[in-house]
Amino acid sequence: MEPPPLSFTEWLVLALVAEGPTHGFAVARITGASGPVGAIWQVPKPLVYRACGRLSDLALIQRAGTAPGDGGPERNLVAATPAGLAAVQAWLVRPVGHIRDIRSELLVKLALLDRAGVSPGPLLDAQRDHLIPIIAGLERRLDQATGFDHTLASWRYETAQATMRFLQAVMR
Repeated sequence: MEPPPLSFTEWLVLALVAEGPTHGFAVARITGASGPVGAIWQVPKPLVYRACGRLSDLALIQRAGTAPGDGGPERNLVAATPAGLAAVQAWLVRPVGHIRDIRSELLVKLALLDRAGVSPGPLLDAQRDHLIPIIAGLERRLDQATGFDHTLASWRYETAQATMRFLQAVMR
């Protein structure tokens, strides 16, 4: 069964919860401005808790007990359900669909795979394979476009080419 559509923030929170039982405040630290994932994509604490609520409603995460707080109240732990773990594993190797999302989503996926000690090879291969026809289509569009359409096609084409070079460099 395929999970319902999730926002990028919800995918990110689910992936971090899938690393092991945790609490919303810990996820918010990781996605905060000085956190290891926050350097790529920041998620404010209220959005982390909102995402946890939705993920729980969708049975992708569940309560997993409590833990003492760091000088504060007890923390409610959450953990990914089997459905949540399966969804994250599939999402982490699924290529980013739109050129505009490459900078954020691809880098976050690479960071999450690195945190898990998992090879990014399957994601990088899938992303490269996904980009090849997009670049070809943008090349054709670039040849036919005029005015601002040419400017936009040029931007997308150069971004896709730069991403392809990046993928090749990371694959080495």
